[in-house]
Amino acid sequence: MKRAYWEHMAQRYNEEIFDVRRQDKKALIAKAIKKYARPSSRIIDIGCAIGKWFPVLSPLCKEVIALDISAANLAIAKKTYARFTNISYWQRDMSKKAIKLPVGDLGICINAILTPDPKDRKTFFTNLSRCIAPKGKLIVTVPSMESYLLSRRIQNEFKIDRPAFPTLSNPQKGLRLWNNLLQGVCDIDDVAHKHFLAEELDLLFDRAGFTPLRLEKIEYGWKTEFNQPPRWLRAPYPWDWMMIAERK
Repeated sequence: MKRAYWEHMAQRYNEEIFDVRRQDKKALIAKAIKKYARPSSRIIDIGCAIGKWFPVLSPLCKEVIALDISAANLAIAKKTYARFTNISYWQRDMSKKAIKLPVGDLGICINAILTPDPKDRKTFFTNLSRCIAPKGKLIVTVPSMESYLLSRRIQNEFKIDRPAFPTLSNPQKGLRLWNNLLQGVCDIDDVAHKHFLAEELDLLFDRAGFTPLRLEKIEYGWKTEFNQPPRWLRAPYPWDWMMIAERK
């Protein structure tokens, strides 16, 4: 998504955007951050939005770099978390080439690599490598393609929330959705989001100059996918991928 989308969304961020930190019931992301953070660390929050991770990051390290595409997001974050004095704010578009970027020894990037544009994603991954010092760690979460397909398969099989999943009657829209699906791009609330396969992540991070260390599911409840999930619907739960990688 482009900058205008996030500038428009900023004031409604809490209502409109999925809260990964709150929904991560096992706190796996916070545990990973605490594992790799040091008191001397410079941590970069890439795509920090309105700063939901600042209460986790700020007490753990010497400096937090809050980096986001949206000036409105950064303004809200700065006002909300004024009590944290070790945070500096950078407005940057990670899908742009030849931009000045900070460098840290630990980075997090929580569901920020969503653009459906493959060229923008390639630049984003290149810029990720520029943000992390050699041997530094990066913690990334992204939507899972496998989870998306599982949810849609379950919905289709058991007719869950049928009004929310109407049969397509527009051939052109159907062709667009099919072509997007082949690229791992799926609509969420009519907005195209990139989703990633596990093996795809291994390949992308290796090519971007990282060594993948660990890939883990961040599981959520079924109410994140359906308005009225049946009571019997339990594990396997929907998930995002969390990749922990080391800069080569």
